[in-house]
Amino acid sequence: MGYLSAGQAARKWNISQRRVQVLCSEKRIEGAFKVGEVWAIPDDAPKPLDFRMKSNKEEK
Repeated sequence: MGYLSAGQAARKWNISQRRVQVLCSEKRIEGAFKVGEVWAIPDDAPKPLDFRMKSNKEEK
């Protein structure tokens, strides 16, 4: 299993790097951990649902 940085995950999921960092700090990405200043995210981790969007709130 490999790992992605927050920037790589952001490009893969088409969201901002800062949003990925926030998701990691909220423990919404399973298996993500911090190495110094950098987040290590499993390359097979699924993109978390964004519950800020109304359409995703109904799927809870």
